[in-house]
Amino acid sequence: MTAPAFTPEDTGYFTEENSADVVIGRMKTDDARFREVMSAVIRHLHALVKEVEPTQAEWMAAIEFLTRTGQICTDWRQEYILLSDTLGVSMLVDAINNRKPSGATETTVLGPFYVSDAPRYDNGADICLDGKGAPLLVRGRVTDTGGRPVAGALLDVWQTNEDGFYDVQQKGVQPDMNLRGVFRTDAEGRYWFRSVKPRFYPIPSDGPVGQLLDRMARHPYRPAHIHFIVGAEGYEPITTHIFSPDCPYLHSDTVFGVKESLIADYRQVDDPEQAARLGLPNPFWTVESDFVLARPGAVG
Repeated sequence: MTAPAFTPEDTGYFTEENSADVVIGRMKTDDARFREVMSAVIRHLHALVKEVEPTQAEWMAAIEFLTRTGQICTDWRQEYILLSDTLGVSMLVDAINNRKPSGATETTVLGPFYVSDAPRYDNGADICLDGKGAPLLVRGRVTDTGGRPVAGALLDVWQTNEDGFYDVQQKGVQPDMNLRGVFRTDAEGRYWFRSVKPRFYPIPSDGPVGQLLDRMARHPYRPAHIHFIVGAEGYEPITTHIFSPDCPYLHSDTVFGVKESLIADYRQVDDPEQAARLGLPNPFWTVESDFVLARPGAVG
């Protein structure tokens, strides 16, 4: 049996000094992008190891951490997304991939609890199925960057309930599809629906990511928000939130998802006649949030 021939790029034997070059030199892939990405991963990983010089025990602790992170993942819980979120990587990837023109609504993380195929509702419907929480009217418009209304835009919305849990975290406790829904804008680009005022909540912290946050002396809380995916034919879709300005965790979101432009103005209304007209108890909260969509490839 003939041994495979080495090429100059193989760079010979592995040493502490040339470690990254040797590993990269062994790649023979024809996929240029894959080679670019893996070369960068290898160089940065080896540079990290050389900088911190981990002990064998520390290296094994890192391996065990990654193992536990994979083991705790389920259909409804993605611990690696939580890890990416809490280290700021998810927001960095989002920023790089969503460089929008001036005036377009800013984006933020999707989060691990999005569910496709939420029920479609007419404007004005109530997405709160468990009857908990302070009643809230959400309304606004979807426009393009020139201020023109976008008719027929779809808004996919979801949030936690009054207890700080998404429906998928409490199967058999919350109704399925509680606080989820899809709405379509009217001819003037308007949308409106009934919900409850969002509350802050902790990300799942009973696993490896929660232990890591504890070691870093960081809390696991996300500030109160409502998720939105907004899209329309001919426009770039956006994944974003609207945040409550009175939340104590607004400036320390554990996943770094808050942007100043996404902090909405929640107002409490004490008006029995208006409440009756809207089908809400009195008093109630209201928030107006407009979304601006850009055309594909728009810059500036």
